[in-house]
Amino acid sequence: MNDMQSDGNNCFVCGPGNSTGLRLTFRIEDDICRSKFTPAAIHCGYNGVTHGGIIFCVLDDVMANWIYLKGIRAYTAKCDIRYKDSLPTGITVALEGRCIKQRGRLIVMQGSMIRTDTNELVAETQASFMVAA
Repeated sequence: MNDMQSDGNNCFVCGPGNSTGLRLTFRIEDDICRSKFTPAAIHCGYNGVTHGGIIFCVLDDVMANWIYLKGIRAYTAKCDIRYKDSLPTGITVALEGRCIKQRGRLIVMQGSMIRTDTNELVAETQASFMVAA
């Protein structure tokens, strides 16, 4: 196990060692980081609606994992999110993270969350990540 893997073992979103976490798995396909997520009732804000912070954190992680899976250690510097619709709990979404540009220590990423039942966009993000020195 490399240092990056052991560092992320307790990550709330993807850490396999976090018993209360989401335990999402990520993969790169066609230079896009992908995952799926089905929010449970414990992830709600209003009854039956996924909390916006949960939506934000899984989108942050799909972008961060694109970087991580490339073998780079980086941290979120700034992230803008645009919520397009609410997400009922129990509905599976597809997560996608892609690189927009890299320059020096800056990596700009884009993330999207799409309902798998209707193909509607739930939320999208654009974030800047700083590569660790």
